[in-house]
Amino acid sequence: MARLKRLSCVIFDVDGTLTNTNLLIFETFNHVARAHLGRAFSPEEIIGLFGPPEEGAVEKVFGRDRTAQIMDELCVFYRDNHSSLARLHEGMDDALRVLKGAGIKLAVFTGKGRRTAALTLEAFALQDYFDMVVTGNDVVNHKPDGEGITRILEGLGVSAEETVMVGDSMADVRASRQAGVTMAAVLWDAYDRQKVLAAGSELVFETVPEFVEWCKRQTNGQRLAARHA
Repeated sequence: MARLKRLSCVIFDVDGTLTNTNLLIFETFNHVARAHLGRAFSPEEIIGLFGPPEEGAVEKVFGRDRTAQIMDELCVFYRDNHSSLARLHEGMDDALRVLKGAGIKLAVFTGKGRRTAALTLEAFALQDYFDMVVTGNDVVNHKPDGEGITRILEGLGVSAEETVMVGDSMADVRASRQAGVTMAAVLWDAYDRQKVLAAGSELVFETVPEFVEWCKRQTNGQRLAARHA
């Protein structure tokens, strides 16, 4: 397992990494699909629609003229059902506290749209941990393009060599490679687990506790190095 000489920034994906939100996403999309089309979509169909944020998926299915209305309905259902259908992966708040306490800059790069990303971060009281949040609405080129990571590096003034991207998907792997940052593949909620595992990321974590321990080792090592500098 690779070890960085220095860690200055950690960038997190949201769905499948910080949070377990798959069921919420599927139920939210099917809520508007049933209401307006009289049908439901399979998880595979819904996943296939995403890449761009929710507005892109809604436009593909419902048409541009109805996108604003459908998005409003989608976000209301997403907000109202968040507490029952989504959860924070246990221990991820510990990881954020460890990193933040060590002065590591933290950011989010998610394919989610700005509205749903804000709802999720607020629901789990995570927003104050992050120095920068880049959503699917904030980039021209969506994951797997590395534009969002590059925006974060520039915005926070950190180097790619001292930055880790933490994510659960092949889109995260490809984005990290394009941007030249270390990839930490997390498998506790990975939808394409086998593909992500086979991708050969520099860091791989099977469980949240394993990731938390890595965060502690990394930050403790940097504190010791600073004391002896």
